[in-house]
Amino acid sequence: MITTTRVRSLARLATEPPRAALDVAALAAVWPVLATARRGDGQPVLVLPGWLTGDAATMPLRTALRALGHDVSAWSLGRNRGPTGRVVQELRSRLDLLHRNSGRRVSLVGWSLGGLYAQELARAAPASVRGIVTLGSPVTRRAPWMRSASGMVDRGPRLPRGVDAVPRPWAERGSLRVPATSVYSRSDGIVPWSSCRYEHRPRRENVEVRGSPLGLGYNPAVLWVLADRLGMAEGAWRPFEPPAALRPFFPHSR
Repeated sequence: MITTTRVRSLARLATEPPRAALDVAALAAVWPVLATARRGDGQPVLVLPGWLTGDAATMPLRTALRALGHDVSAWSLGRNRGPTGRVVQELRSRLDLLHRNSGRRVSLVGWSLGGLYAQELARAAPASVRGIVTLGSPVTRRAPWMRSASGMVDRGPRLPRGVDAVPRPWAERGSLRVPATSVYSRSDGIVPWSSCRYEHRPRRENVEVRGSPLGLGYNPAVLWVLADRLGMAEGAWRPFEPPAALRPFFPHSR
């Protein structure tokens, strides 16, 4: 028997594409406001795509961040098919290179599964990471559905070679010692929104936006959050507060 909750989830999933299109339209409408957002000072930013997507999906987001003064890098690893040994090794090497070449700590922006990679990188190399922002990512590692998902991947017939030797991002151990912002939408038809919320701790926050998870990279509220978080001076972290002009895009925060 299909429950009411399940029906609602399926309905949200089916309407993801048109809702994502609305996010794109909203971005064009409020771009003049976004142009007044906090600007960066050339700090390095690494953007990580979601599952089964690649750099093409994050191009608008990266373009916007560059326009705001950040030195933005794509992940350049093709389509994101999961945490294979090659992906984990390459990402750690890329983070180390960006940190070494710039002489500065790197901010990580991860969309969906990319957000879990951002957390893993931050745990593995906190001295190289300035902070992370996740977009529609299931940051709560103890959620029952994540344990089920991990088991399904482990038993799956198409498990990528080498992935069995890599800890699942949702089973990663260790503390997260850098500032972290989780951006989520309650209308998410892909990931349960409750799993996208951090527990209340210092320098952790949850920012709710209106919109589709497929459109988070084009959502004007998300881009404002990114500009605000990435543009803060290192060591000067403060909780996010939306501007009055964009407050309707933020139902709740933290």
